[in-house]
Amino acid sequence: DRASPRYDSLMAKVVVHAAAGGLPEAVAKTRRALSEFRIAGVSANIDFLQTLLEQPDVAAGEIHTRFIDEHMAELTGAPSDRRRLYFEEAAAETSGGDRGVALGQPAPPGTQALPAPLQGTVIALEAAEGETVRAGQTIAVIEAMKMEHAALAPVSGVVRRLAATAGEVVLEGQPIAFIEPAEVEGAESRGEEDYDLAHIRPDLAEVLERRYVTLDAARPDAVARRRKTNQRTARENLDDLLDPGSFTEYGAFVIGGRKGRASPEELIRTTPADGIITGLGAVNGRLFPEDKARVAAMAYDYTVLAGTQGGFGHYKTDRFAELALKHSLPVVAFVEGGGGRPGDTEWSPIVRGFEYWARLSGAVPMVAINGGRCFAGNAAFAGCSDVIIATKRSVLGMGGPAMIEGGGLGVFTPEEVGPAGTMEPNGVIDILVEDEAEAVQVVKRYLSYFQGPLKTWACADQRLLRQAVPENRLRAYDMRRVIAHVADEDSVLELRARFGVGMITAFARIEGRPMGVIANNPMHLGGAIDADAADKGARFLQLCEAFDLPVLSLSDTPGMMVGPESEKQAAVRHTSRLFVVGANLTVPILAVVLRKSYGLGAIAMLGGSYQAPVFSVAWPTAEFGAMGLEGSVRLGYRAELEAIADPALRQARYDEKLAQAYAGSKALRHAMRPELDDVIDPADTRRWIMAGLKAQPPAPPRQGKKLRWIDAW
Repeated sequence: DRASPRYDSLMAKVVVHAAAGGLPEAVAKTRRALSEFRIAGVSANIDFLQTLLEQPDVAAGEIHTRFIDEHMAELTGAPSDRRRLYFEEAAAETSGGDRGVALGQPAPPGTQALPAPLQGTVIALEAAEGETVRAGQTIAVIEAMKMEHAALAPVSGVVRRLAATAGEVVLEGQPIAFIEPAEVEGAESRGEEDYDLAHIRPDLAEVLERRYVTLDAARPDAVARRRKTNQRTARENLDDLLDPGSFTEYGAFVIGGRKGRASPEELIRTTPADGIITGLGAVNGRLFPEDKARVAAMAYDYTVLAGTQGGFGHYKTDRFAELALKHSLPVVAFVEGGGGRPGDTEWSPIVRGFEYWARLSGAVPMVAINGGRCFAGNAAFAGCSDVIIATKRSVLGMGGPAMIEGGGLGVFTPEEVGPAGTMEPNGVIDILVEDEAEAVQVVKRYLSYFQGPLKTWACADQRLLRQAVPENRLRAYDMRRVIAHVADEDSVLELRARFGVGMITAFARIEGRPMGVIANNPMHLGGAIDADAADKGARFLQLCEAFDLPVLSLSDTPGMMVGPESEKQAAVRHTSRLFVVGANLTVPILAVVLRKSYGLGAIAMLGGSYQAPVFSVAWPTAEFGAMGLEGSVRLGYRAELEAIADPALRQARYDEKLAQAYAGSKALRHAMRPELDDVIDPADTRRWIMAGLKAQPPAPPRQGKKLRWIDAW
């Protein structure tokens, strides 16, 4: 016989209290109580429990958590011959609904059984004997574990017998009905093919309505406020950024944690998504494989409480950052907003979003876009990102006007706190754009460098490079033009153009392959490297190292900037960052010296020495020395020159020595010694770069971070 599916394995408990005699008395009373139990029909563990209580260690209280494991053999091997303290009586066999329906009912001739799909109670029969049914039609409904399960007709035909009734308990495989197979035409069918696929059930309708409330179409007033400032909504920015149909939103139904101040209905209407839209999508899927196009994207919604960070919104950013880190997803964040939100009634002081966000640094590319006012916590998210792209109306600050005034530091308008005109030249903003539409296009271009090579490309006539450096060695020239000619057409994206202007940092492509470019700017201090230029270059090298981008170094520098004013800027420390970062790069450096290569600045551009790069080559216009030629002549021949009284003769002697020094510094002279790998035709620069790249093994698959983080500065 079988136990009913309603059988509960915990059928009885024994609780014993001994007023005197302690544990031994309680154990003895328990053994007697177990002897009085009479359980029939199913196996029970009474013998095992009595054997356990007979152990001397149990009565003595000398037991522990592994006592049964260690004594299992003796506990299960004792014979079951204990005296039972009850009268044996023949138990009348009873029947009832709980015993279930007999398993072995014979099938009527020519019929097929419908077996119960699981154990449970029949709560409804939806077909009658003699009824014509179609395969897949519900015949009975069985309840198990508080869930209802349909028993479906295995064939079309006629129900010849119902083998169960409502309320009866059935076992898995037990016949419920017997069906005589037959061709059925026009019989009622409740299969999926008859469903109205356009019908929206009430439960789904509620979800769709709630989702609609979060969309711009349901918020015309909010959209109108953005139009007044010539800005787009958060959803419009995400729609423009992400490939069509690729966005999967997380947490759309979250509302502001303000139930102590407003009704849920009002919060649904006024705080959709708690002011931050987060999700996963794809960017540039037309150009790159699916696995390279993946991104995590989020946007603070300035139309919801000024884009402030609410308590529930912080939970969303926590989840967002964890997903990006776990699945190695590049992150794009629209950060416009006022920082931490005052007034929420449901929040926790334990906020981990800033920790999680900062941990993304070095793990995945991070881009922040700001098109308006961005203060405090929102600005911190921007500052932790690799790159900040901002519009001309952008305002960025670690504290907004309210915080400044609250600290007794004065009264300012938002536009007076960190305007773009200040934040671009001071290095906070990496790329300044006209509006959010342009910002999105720049983001797509920026991400492309981390997504892989392009198959199609074009470049300028490389013979133009032969004229890029003037024959007059004292004449400045446009290094950006050189970069544009060397790189694929329209492939250069410069970062921090107005900060550290003595150093140019940019992403570019050569034959479709992405790389980073660092170059001296002869138009500023003759290409000398000052503190800001060194900081800018060193951080850019970290960015390239973190994501396995080769570095092209175009060098033309008289060395490090010197003098009292330079030293006031802590030049000793700042310029040394180029050595520390460059010498520890694992990505290849490809070095081309265009003209001046003097002093410490020259080798700082090459990873610390001329031997550090994959190759160090020079154009014919290059010149080398421990310091600038003019300075070396004046210092080296000071006494001789001062001894010449006639100024004209002194100048002639100086020019003579300078010409000699220049002849000794020329690239060909240095190539005669093993100091350079070659002096090349400038038109061959791209060929050299590609040869260097092709000589490198593929970057190993990423396993976690390559750098623990990228400097915020």
